[in-house]
Amino acid sequence: MQKLPRPFYDRDTVIVAQELLGKLLVLQSAKIERIGKIVEVEAYLGEHDLAAHSSKGRTERTKIMFGPPGFAYVYLIYGMHHCMNVVTEREGNGAAVLLRAVEPVKNLPGKTSGPGLLCRAMEIDRRLNGHDLLSDELFIAEPEVAERISVVKRPRIGVDYAQHWAKRLLRFYIKDNPFVSRP
Repeated sequence: MQKLPRPFYDRDTVIVAQELLGKLLVLQSAKIERIGKIVEVEAYLGEHDLAAHSSKGRTERTKIMFGPPGFAYVYLIYGMHHCMNVVTEREGNGAAVLLRAVEPVKNLPGKTSGPGLLCRAMEIDRRLNGHDLLSDELFIAEPEVAERISVVKRPRIGVDYAQHWAKRLLRFYIKDNPFVSRP
């Protein structure tokens, strides 16, 4: 598998989000390799985006978002669900792409439609926060055969508090894919 190079992540977050669709999320451990095809994502555009964690500025929790592109930002929500983001754009910008759903490809038991379920199935947790996505353990790769996909654009989920940002079309998913969290 060919890993995505650092320059892939060092671009406009909306472009990266859409181009992550169809790519493979891979977690390799000594015991097992887990692979899921990314089918749904959301873009978070930095400090000016009221729905982004970075909108509150650099904190201990969000410092990874402000770091260099191509790293995992993994956090816990509601005290029980992990979520994984991919840091994008230049260092200091605070932008990232939330991985919302994957289609199981290899060794993914359980549901994968939703960011918490995706992380549970992939066994992604906070120990991977700040992990370099160019590593051999956790990375995103090109599929062996690229498929032609149709991308649907919708508002992000669960960000009604973010004023006009709640209506922006920053959620992207593969049309008609049965593993998307909700149409």
